Amino acid sequence: LEDIALMRIQPKMVVLVPCDAEETRKATFAAAFNGSPTYIRFGREKSPVFTTKDTPFEIGRAIVLRDSPSGSSGQLLPQVAIIGCGMLLHNALVAAEELSKEGIECVVINSHTIKPLDEATIIAAAKQCGAVVSVEEHQVAGGLGSAVAECLARNHPVPQEFIGVQDRFGESGSPSELLAAFHLDTPDIKNAVKKVLARKIQ
Repeated sequence: LEDIALMRIQPKMVVLVPCDAEETRKATFAAAFNGSPTYIRFGREKSPVFTTKDTPFEIGRAIVLRDSPSGSSGQLLPQVAIIGCGMLLHNALVAAEELSKEGIECVVINSHTIKPLDEATIIAAAKQCGAVVSVEEHQVAGGLGSAVAECLARNHPVPQEFIGVQDRFGESGSPSELLAAFHLDTPDIKNAVKKVLARKIQ
């Protein structure tokens, strides 16, 4: 739960957090030929595979996994950008689909590269949506959420909520038990979206 923070402070280190087995394969090949020291964070538990061989992967380039309506024909514009990495991205996609049924539209971005961060995509999402939720299976301090907050503080500050481990040690348990215990599950992501949306409206 602390490895991303430890590795992203190392000078010149590339830090990758792939979201599923297919993206892990691509990240491994990319790391082998990128010419820089690279840390790849692998998940241990079985998780859904929701990218394909055709899904693009490039170090330093985030991917928009779910876009929301453009606003034409009376459709809702995106209200919140969910920016995540690793296996919890699947939960973020599920949360976004469920929120859409409630009239809340979200963009979901796969920020598989923590360092170098794709600042352009994150800034564009912040400008488009006006609020951000970061999602990661890691300590909130020093991980993806911190990297996103640092980027937005310098370029385009917006309200942000953090899904991650809140200054706690890891524990033993089944994946579902731990997701619930650390408040990393789909309902927690939905609650964070609603919380940041309320802050945005104020």
